[in-house]
Amino acid sequence: MATKHQQMQRIIHQFKYETGKKEVDMHDVVKWAIAHGWPLPTPADPLERLAQEFSRAAREEIRHDEATGKPYRANHAIVVMRDDKQSAWWFDIDEDPPREKMLRALVQRREQMVGDGVQLALDADHWNSTHLKDEPIQLSFDFSLDVEWGKNSLDQDGEKKTG
Repeated sequence: MATKHQQMQRIIHQFKYETGKKEVDMHDVVKWAIAHGWPLPTPADPLERLAQEFSRAAREEIRHDEATGKPYRANHAIVVMRDDKQSAWWFDIDEDPPREKMLRALVQRREQMVGDGVQLALDADHWNSTHLKDEPIQLSFDFSLDVEWGKNSLDQDGEKKTG
């Protein structure tokens, strides 16, 4: 039996087939799917939704290093399994978390970046292999200079400097 996401993927393909569109706005797909009998989801659990909002708020809290003035993320999370469900445990970088906990949080974030990089490389490889007449798309995965440029292009509020 197909998973819910596989069923949704079929709906997207059917929408594109029936409308002839190659680029789609998912809002249009949703309207089309509902008109064709796709059920509306149950409203989100208010506690779960509020926990997600608090997580976003924690993730967005930026402080500035007293010595350098550079911004840093105040709250970090480690992903843990709780009752057969993935959960994030948050802690404040300035409340002296143990090195092991901080390392785990940073490694998990790095692993997310690597996962995105692997998928990006696979996507580019596929496009290149199916478009042999076009110039291949080549992406660099050495982000060292990008990170340094980014670190040095922030204003005092941690926003990108403009002009």
